[in-house]
Amino acid sequence: MSAIDRVDPELLPSLHEVRTLFPGGLETLEDLTAKRAQIKKLLSMRPQLQDAPVVKEDRTIPGPSDAPDLSVRIYRPIDTEGALPAIYNIHGGGMVMGDVEFDDTFAENLCTELPCIVVSVDYRLAPENPYPAPVEDCYAGYVWMMSHAHELGFDRDRVAIYGQSAGGGLVLALSLLARDRGAPLPALQMALAPMIDPDNATPSSHEITDLGTWDRSDNIAAWQWYLAGHEPDTYAAPAHAENLTDLPPTFIDVGTVDLFRDEDIRFAMRLMHAGVPTELTVYPGAYHGAENLAGNAPLAQQILTRRMETLRRVLGQKSPTAGTATTAAGHPGSVLSGVN
Repeated sequence: MSAIDRVDPELLPSLHEVRTLFPGGLETLEDLTAKRAQIKKLLSMRPQLQDAPVVKEDRTIPGPSDAPDLSVRIYRPIDTEGALPAIYNIHGGGMVMGDVEFDDTFAENLCTELPCIVVSVDYRLAPENPYPAPVEDCYAGYVWMMSHAHELGFDRDRVAIYGQSAGGGLVLALSLLARDRGAPLPALQMALAPMIDPDNATPSSHEITDLGTWDRSDNIAAWQWYLAGHEPDTYAAPAHAENLTDLPPTFIDVGTVDLFRDEDIRFAMRLMHAGVPTELTVYPGAYHGAENLAGNAPLAQQILTRRMETLRRVLGQKSPTAGTATTAAGHPGSVLSGVN
């Protein structure tokens, strides 16, 4: 049975849409340039939220030592009182695509629906800036955010770090860095179908070869650009980390028709064996980014609702209104997250 035959039937229309919008793979630098241009064009066509009850601020902050300054985008809900929880968001894109615009609508929704402060980091990308630049940028942004809790208006004890795909891999790497450097750990790390293993040796990495979202050849190319000859150490590839003790509570989810399925399941099991409170959910029939591409499908709604419920439970927030929990924990209706 081919991979596409194992996709939930209600997710197939969105899969066909992304295959049409993003034809071809990601094997050469020319492919990467074309994909980046496609994403930029689609972002420019994205409808803007009207009268969203959120204030956005773009700010330049100090980057890592001996590195350029870093850009972050801060989202604050209006008409709220007291210290809020906060989410540090790391966008996806295979370590080679994306920016803060990638997750802009998602961050606005999350900011208002939880509600919470959201800080999205605009980290440098490979191949122009290979490892360790992206993860060091993410760490610098996180440390800055935690040191400015009072100014930004959030409770340091109610912080989650959040990322999908490559962003999920950077979330896990960030927690490992924070633990080893003595930085404050978050209350939750939420890594959604995280990209964590450059070996491409698992059964699922061999199964997903022509699905059209994030296939084996795409993953191999992205990892080569990201590592640029560097050894895949703990912070470059969390699947290679030997010590997983003393990490924050972790939420991981992944679909059965996702290239990252096996590496994510294995990593979650290792976290459990290391004594880390870990929640793992595997969704039958879900492909990579399906919840973002098919937001109205029942399975997509289930995935998004579970994520929001987890954030509310851990960060201590109640739903502001019934029926809003399914929109903010992903990017429903957006084809952008389907490219990792």
